[in-house]
Amino acid sequence: MSSILNDVKHILGHTEDDTVFDSDLMILINGVFSTLHQLGVGPTTGYQITGPENEWAEFTTDARLNSVKTYIFLKVKLAFNPPDTGFVLTAMEEQIRELEYRLNVVADYG
Repeated sequence: MSSILNDVKHILGHTEDDTVFDSDLMILINGVFSTLHQLGVGPTTGYQITGPENEWAEFTTDARLNSVKTYIFLKVKLAFNPPDTGFVLTAMEEQIRELEYRLNVVADYG
């Protein structure tokens, strides 16, 4: 299994042993989990991480929700290290909107 925090750090270009931004990243990741809960995705009681020991399987093992990872990566990257160019920003925002729609559809038709 893989760590949610460490996977997000990897996508952002940080190593697992670089813990300087862990608190910031956990706040952003938990904010995205809150948004997913509002979209009807994930556990009915919500979900949050507290450190690198939290794994993706704790949130869901439903293969139809694999795009949750991409959604979290994009949302955190956009908040933590936004792109410099408008084209990339627009592309990321469009991908986020599409993922929100698709995840919501899966949640509705579970």
